[in-house]
Amino acid sequence: MTSPITILSDATFDETIGAAEKPMLVDFWAEWCGPCKMIAPILEQFSVEQADRFTIGKLDVDNNVATATRFSVMSIPTLLLFKNGQVVARIVGARPKGALLNEITSALAKS
Repeated sequence: MTSPITILSDATFDETIGAAEKPMLVDFWAEWCGPCKMIAPILEQFSVEQADRFTIGKLDVDNNVATATRFSVMSIPTLLLFKNGQVVARIVGARPKGALLNEITSALAKS
């Protein structure tokens, strides 16, 4: 079974976001980032548990500087929620699973 998380890059970002049929939560992260590692298992769970509501993408900021810069990602983890190709929410920093899901659900309800 392949991972339900989409690995994004500078080269694939716009096409993947533009073609997304559901909202996509993109995790801007780096290998050396402790808080990024803390939320990674939560995002793995969301990729299965919330698959009917939104999808998950990950973009390594060290290897994809252009996209991280374009979206003004200054600290990581930064989660951007895209709906219809547009950013509808920005979440900076690690959160517990329940708090993170509440922020995502609230943003989807408003957009």
